[in-house]
Amino acid sequence: MKRRNIIVITGILGILISCATNPFTGKKTMAFVSNDQLFPMAFQQYGQVLTESDVVTGTEDAAMIKRVGERIAIASQKYLSANGYHGYLDDYKWEYNLIESKEVNAWCMPGGKIAFYTGILPIADGETGVAVIMGHEVAHALANHGQQRMSADYLQQAGAIAGNVALQDGEARNVFNQYYGIGSSVAGMLPFSRSHETEADQIGIYLMAIAGYNPDEASVLWERMKANSGGDAPPEFFSTHPSNDSRIHHLKNLAPKARLEAAKFGVTSFK
Repeated sequence: MKRRNIIVITGILGILISCATNPFTGKKTMAFVSNDQLFPMAFQQYGQVLTESDVVTGTEDAAMIKRVGERIAIASQKYLSANGYHGYLDDYKWEYNLIESKEVNAWCMPGGKIAFYTGILPIADGETGVAVIMGHEVAHALANHGQQRMSADYLQQAGAIAGNVALQDGEARNVFNQYYGIGSSVAGMLPFSRSHETEADQIGIYLMAIAGYNPDEASVLWERMKANSGGDAPPEFFSTHPSNDSRIHHLKNLAPKARLEAAKFGVTSFK
């Protein structure tokens, strides 16, 4: 039993000391899975998604997705280089694809592989709206949120193992298992996810402004998102995302700061 305890403690410590630095906040973040491991997996998965999807090519919308993506990528490079993170994007393999689907979604995988679904384009309502979404999704990748989420999953699993090893009484162990999953999610994983969304909103609005897109449109985009949802959303406490109202309020407050950030790169007028 002592040996099992040592193994569990060693595993938890290994997770805790495996850290990276968030280039936007300067804070240490969990990095139990390195980008050297994560990027190839993401690239392979992205290729599989494209193979299994109806990728839109040769249209104005497809060209717009690529155009906005390239501008956000350039803005990311400018921001990171200006803040001392030269070479941060060296292993990124940027790719931007539009996929035919009614799903209202877009995402950026670790390493810069981006997909937009046609179902989100009416809500984007033009290039600037696409830039809001693009900036947010790229921000998740740049801040290593996928890496942190995988690390948090490992930590949650390690906590479950540690609890089961530590509790000798079978009834106590059953009670622990009954409540650990819910408790660790509501008190740990969900707030962790919401913090990532809030962080991506802030990074994203800065990137879109540096790319020359009007940051005032970020909150307007989320007003359309809210209207599209029809108000059908779980309470924020039980959600992986902040409420639409929280995001709208936050983005309105961030817009003037994003303009000041863009001005550092000589951008004072916006699309």
